[in-house]
Amino acid sequence: MNIGAGAKIIGGVTVGNNAVIGANAVVIADIPPFTLAVEIPEKNYKKMDINMNKYNFIGVDIEALTYQQMFKIVDSWFQKPIAKSRHIAVINAYCATMALDNPRLKKIYNKADITGPDGKPFVYWLQRYFRSECDQFDASSLLIEFCKRAKIKNYSFYLYGGHLDVVEQMKKNLELMFPYLDIVGYYSPPFRKLTTEEDKKIVHEINRLNPDVICVGLGTPKQDYWIEEHKEIINSAVFLPCGAIFDFFGGRVPRAPKWVSKFCLEWFYRLLGKDFKRLWYRYTVMNVIFLWNFFLQLTGKEYGSSQPSE
Repeated sequence: MNIGAGAKIIGGVTVGNNAVIGANAVVIADIPPFTLAVEIPEKNYKKMDINMNKYNFIGVDIEALTYQQMFKIVDSWFQKPIAKSRHIAVINAYCATMALDNPRLKKIYNKADITGPDGKPFVYWLQRYFRSECDQFDASSLLIEFCKRAKIKNYSFYLYGGHLDVVEQMKKNLELMFPYLDIVGYYSPPFRKLTTEEDKKIVHEINRLNPDVICVGLGTPKQDYWIEEHKEIINSAVFLPCGAIFDFFGGRVPRAPKWVSKFCLEWFYRLLGKDFKRLWYRYTVMNVIFLWNFFLQLTGKEYGSSQPSE
């Protein structure tokens, strides 16, 4: 690969024009006459897992795909005579960073049937790396796309999570937005672990209602654990981790304006809202930890710590 005459290589990062770097180079930016690329050391190349348009971000595989491609897969699930339940995970920097020190969570994400990028920086990176289309799989967009698809495929929905008044209002708002939508039920769990009997009862109720899509709004990582624990005992459903969007669609927290999302500042808009105390650590410290470990990964150094090292 040829990259500019005065190229500099600093810790595996190459900048310039007319320099030659190895076959494992990843071009990040190409603005003539300058190009920025990262050379992935051979020892670390397999860790990147770039097969099937998957890229491994500090231990978590994320797929580069569009909603059109996703629904081809989802439709094939429902065409099978005896369909098993499926899990679509959406991964952002917070999820990937939490998984660094949480083997259970990392396993849940990497075993998901589809793992989409939540967050535009991930989307931009995947688009640039694979030279292919990639949509943003944030929970809001994912749910809206499923609601739109329901007009064609008649998907039915179940809502699990949130305060009772929030989930009830979410149901009403979704039905106003999509009048054809079939929301067969909802449940607002208490802020404690359900007893075995309570859990059996709600699983029985969900299986009786037989929804196609189950929206789980318990927050990360609680909702991920819940999906893992129930995927094998709830029949033929697609689990969507919804987190904060119960509050968005339930009217408790306003959505960011479109221009804010366009400039990748939705996180900042949320940070300045009602949940500042809960979100400040997530959007400051955790993001820095992610960037540090991702830098270590790109430069071939060992990563995997939840704390920046010297």
